[in-house]
Amino acid sequence: MEGRIRSLPDAAAAAMALAVAIVFLFSAAAPLASAESVEHTFVVSQTKMTRLCKETLVTVVNGQLPGPTIEVTDGDSVTVHVVNRSPSNITIHWHGVKQFRNGWFDGVPMITQCPIMPNKNFTYRFNVVRQEGTLWWHAHVPGLRATLHGAFVIRPRHGAESYPFPKPHREVPVIIGDWWEKDLVEVAKNMTKNIFTAYASASTVNGLVGDLFNCSGVAKEGYVLDVEPGKTYLLRIINAGLFSEFYLKIAGHKFTVVAADANYVSPFTTDVIAIAPGETVDALLIADAPPGRYYMVALPNQAPLPDTQTPEYATRGMVQYKVSQGPCSGPTSVSSSRGTEEEGCRGPSSGDVPIVPEMPDIHDTVTSFYFHSNLTSLRHHARLPVQRRVDERMFIVLGLGTICKQGHKFCKRGNSNEDILVATMNNVSFQPPAVTSTPLLEAHYYHTGPCGKMQDLPKMPPKLFNFTDEALIPFGPKEMRLEPTYKATLVRRFQHGAIVEIVFQSTAMLQGDSNPMHLHGHDMVVLAQGLGNYDPVKDGARYNHVNPPVKNTVLVPNLGWIAVRFVANNPGVWFMHCHYEFHLSMGMAAVFIVEDGPTMDTSLPPPPANFPTCGHDIDLMPKISTSILRKVKPS
Repeated sequence: MEGRIRSLPDAAAAAMALAVAIVFLFSAAAPLASAESVEHTFVVSQTKMTRLCKETLVTVVNGQLPGPTIEVTDGDSVTVHVVNRSPSNITIHWHGVKQFRNGWFDGVPMITQCPIMPNKNFTYRFNVVRQEGTLWWHAHVPGLRATLHGAFVIRPRHGAESYPFPKPHREVPVIIGDWWEKDLVEVAKNMTKNIFTAYASASTVNGLVGDLFNCSGVAKEGYVLDVEPGKTYLLRIINAGLFSEFYLKIAGHKFTVVAADANYVSPFTTDVIAIAPGETVDALLIADAPPGRYYMVALPNQAPLPDTQTPEYATRGMVQYKVSQGPCSGPTSVSSSRGTEEEGCRGPSSGDVPIVPEMPDIHDTVTSFYFHSNLTSLRHHARLPVQRRVDERMFIVLGLGTICKQGHKFCKRGNSNEDILVATMNNVSFQPPAVTSTPLLEAHYYHTGPCGKMQDLPKMPPKLFNFTDEALIPFGPKEMRLEPTYKATLVRRFQHGAIVEIVFQSTAMLQGDSNPMHLHGHDMVVLAQGLGNYDPVKDGARYNHVNPPVKNTVLVPNLGWIAVRFVANNPGVWFMHCHYEFHLSMGMAAVFIVEDGPTMDTSLPPPPANFPTCGHDIDLMPKISTSILRKVKPS
C-alpha cells in the first residue's frame, strides 16, 4: 500500500475481504496451539516517583507505572499472585475478561470478594476463552486505578498470521492516564463527601508526562516510539484515566482501527482516535511519512459551558523514525512501554523540529460521537448473530442528584451546605455493601445475607422530562425539583439466557457529561446511539442488526443515548457502572445478578477451596519464596 493509509475503494475492499477470508480458511485448518499456564506475581506497594520536578508517593505493582503487561493466548489459564504491601485494601479487576462461571475472581470488593487487606495475599485464577485483542487490568478500589493498571493482551491461538489484518512488525501498548500529586485514596473519599477540589496535575502516555510539562527549564523526555520506514505497528491503546475521554493523534499519520474492547471491527481510517476511560482500541500505524519526529498528542475533552469546567491537560509523546544502518527487524511481541533502541539503527538528529498535529477543540464532543458511530463488527467466523428476541427492556437515565446530610429526609437543595451531590441510575444512587458484611456473590451463592432484601434497579426513571435540557445544568429552580434522590444497594436479577436490552440516556442534570458504562462478565452489542432524547419509535427503527460493534464498555454520548443488548448467560453477580471515577464514587452503579441455568455447565460453581471471608487470616495463595519476591521488589 503506497502513501498514507486511505479509505479503500470498492475493488480494493473486495480484495481485502477475499484476503481476510483466505486467512481464516487457512487458520481454521491449522493445528491449535497448546494451551499454557501463565503465572505472574504482583507486589503492590508504595514507592516514590518523580514527575513535574516533585517526588510523589504512588501505589504501583512491582515498582512499575504502568504495571506489568500480561500476555496470553486464547485458551490459556492465568494465575496472578497479589501480595499487598500497601497501606490500602486492594482488589484487581481483569477488565473485559469474561470470567465465565468464575465470578469469584472478577475482583470487585464486596461484590465478588473481600478486599485484600494490607500484608495479606490473594491468588487470582481464571481461563481466557474465545477472546482475542487488547484488554487491561486495574485496581477496583476508589482512586487507585490511576496507578495500579496495565495491559492484558490476548493473542489468537493460531498466531499473528490469523489476525484479520496485515501482520504488524511490532505491537505496542499505549496507555493514556493521569499523574496525581494528591493522595488518591483521600481524593476518592472526599468525592463521597461533596468535596471536589482535587484534580490531576498532568496527563501521561505510558506513565510519562512528556515535554509539555517543563517545570525545570530542561526539556523533559516523554514516551518515544521508534519506527522504521514502511513498517506497520499495532498500537494497543488503553484509557486508564480517571476522569477524561481523550483524543489521540500522531502528526503526519493516520490510523486504521481494527478492534475495540477485544472485538474485531470493520477496519476504517481516521486521523484521530477517541477513547473513553475503560475502553481499548487497536489501531494499525504505518510508518509512511518522511523520516523525522512526529508528536503523539493525547488531549482530554470535556463538555462545554454551562457545564462545570475543570483543569484538563494534554500530554504528548513522540514517534521517531529510525534511519537504517543495518538489520533493524524488531520483535513481534509487545514492546517495552518506553520504547527501545534496536542495535544497528539510529533516529533523526536532535536538531530536527518535531511536527505537531492539529488537535480537536477541548470542547469538541461531536468528534467522539462520530468516531464511536464508525465502529461496526467485522463479519467473520467468530461473529455471533444479533439476537432479535428481547426478554427484558430497561431505560436507564444517568445523571446527578442530591441527598440530605446526616440521613435527614428534608433539606435545602440547590448548592446548599445541607445536601450531598450523588450520581444516579434512574434516580437512585448505589450504596456499596459495608466491608464488614458478606460479599454479594457469596451471599447469592449460599442464599444468605442481604441479596434478597436489596432494592431492584428500576426499569424506568420515576419521572419523564426533557433529559437533555441544558437549563438543568446550572443550579436553579428548574433542576431543584428533580434533585431529590436516595441511596440503595441496587440489584437487577435476570433469568439465565435472558436477552436484555438497555437504553442508557445521559442527562443534563447538574452536568452534561458523557458516561462510559462498563458491564462485568459480558459483552454488549451496540445497536444504535444518538444525540438528544431517545425516541423508541424513531430510534428503534434504525437499530443495526447486521454488524453492530461488540463492547464491554460503551460511551453514552454527551446529552445523548446508546442502545445495547446482551445475553445474560454468565451466572453470578456482576457490576455495572460508569468508568468515570467521580461518577462511580458518587454512586452511578448497580449489580446485575444472573441466575443459574438448568445444568451444571450453566450454573455458578462453589467458591474455590479456602476462599477467604472478610477478615479471615487465611491467604488464598501458596507461600512465595523470598527469591521470587526479591525479583519483583519495587525499585
